[in-house]
Amino acid sequence: MLVKKSKMPYNLLKDNASAISLIQRWLDPAIAVLWLLALLELQEESFRVPYRVLSIVSFLLIFLVFGATGAYHSYRANPPKAIITKIFLGWALVVGILLFLGYITKTSEEFSRAILLSWVGLVPISLFSIHLAIWKMLRHFRLAGRNNRSAVIVGISKVSQYLGRQLSKTPELGIELHGFFDDKIPSAPRPLQGTKLLGKLKELPEYVRDRNIEIVYLTGSSDDEYQIRVLIESLRDTTACVYFVPNILMADLNLMQARYYEINGVPVIPLWEIPFSEIQYFLKRTVDIIVGSLALAMLSPIMIAISIAIKLDSPGPVLFKQRRYGFNGQEILVYKFRSMTVAENDDTVTQAQKNDPRVTRVGALLRRTSLDELPQFINVLQGRMSIVGPRPHAVAHNEHYRRLISGYMLRHKVKPGITGWAQVHGFRGETDTIDKMKKRIEYDLDYMKRWSLSLDFEIILRTFLVWFQGTNAY
Repeated sequence: MLVKKSKMPYNLLKDNASAISLIQRWLDPAIAVLWLLALLELQEESFRVPYRVLSIVSFLLIFLVFGATGAYHSYRANPPKAIITKIFLGWALVVGILLFLGYITKTSEEFSRAILLSWVGLVPISLFSIHLAIWKMLRHFRLAGRNNRSAVIVGISKVSQYLGRQLSKTPELGIELHGFFDDKIPSAPRPLQGTKLLGKLKELPEYVRDRNIEIVYLTGSSDDEYQIRVLIESLRDTTACVYFVPNILMADLNLMQARYYEINGVPVIPLWEIPFSEIQYFLKRTVDIIVGSLALAMLSPIMIAISIAIKLDSPGPVLFKQRRYGFNGQEILVYKFRSMTVAENDDTVTQAQKNDPRVTRVGALLRRTSLDELPQFINVLQGRMSIVGPRPHAVAHNEHYRRLISGYMLRHKVKPGITGWAQVHGFRGETDTIDKMKKRIEYDLDYMKRWSLSLDFEIILRTFLVWFQGTNAY
């Protein structure tokens, strides 16, 4: 039974977390520039060319350096002490780079020392004050239950119960614990005190899917290795972020270069989660907006001509809107030029095949050249899709293949793309065998592991090379 979501805007902040982070990235360098302008005004100094150059360079440096130092990592995991450390570290690097540039260009004498010293002191204080205000605001909303993520804990042990208590004691983390899953129920009532048992381990995957659980903390010991492997395999069919919690506390743990997070002394190790850092997501989204806007501007005459051809060729709408799975398994509407006489969008969707009678004359050309995908640039600007990513499949196909291919749903930890790593390797169009779909998923998961901006650009360039070959597209 699905839990009906409240109509109140409890998830407003969570749904717009990327937008909040984006605003913060632009706000910080803007504040630094505004402080420089204000100090120039107070000192009755003109906004000469050296100060203009300083404004531009400092804006770009803050934009890049602060992201690299982690100043925009989730406020959920950053206490004020960590925030102030990252801001002052980032600002120190910016000032150091500016001093070095001033030295090698012999332009330091062009600036007022009084203005620069005041600027160097005031900017970090202002930035920290704003970050702290945002941290307090988000903390307030989490305490009010308006920015929470749902979680369950697998396994009842000393460490898992301690983790549960820490989550309950620190509501400002914004993690709402539903309860625990375990097969072994302690005989004494004391260990279960304050522990809500939701069910046995075999019931976990269905619970996570039906309740849209966002975080699973997987606890256990070496004795449970086989059982943990089975659970991990079953959780691959969900979109939850899964963290492994070692059955030891930090004092007993000696990690060298392993990546892990910590919740009040309890280490949690991600087995898989959203593969992009905030700065990587920002860079990818920036490329999407720029490329998507340019593509729509350049291709608009072609899209208008295609629209007219579709209307003249057969009755029906120009655009076909199909339900597909997007980021984190959320249903989205994906746009395509209509290429068939039917618009299948139900629980059963039959893929187009060679000489398919449903395909129109114009549609055959569009599908062979992939021009039917052009309206998806609108989806990119909407934020539903990316230029590069795993191709979105019809909802009916997702429900079919998720039961047949291990790890199929992991491809939804990133936004779907107009083109992808699988497509430039020839896996596009009809997938009439399970082996073809498995290869497509292998490339999708490989893309997520290897992602970089250079890989995205490589895929975009290779897409142009295969665009008109028409491989497997009917």
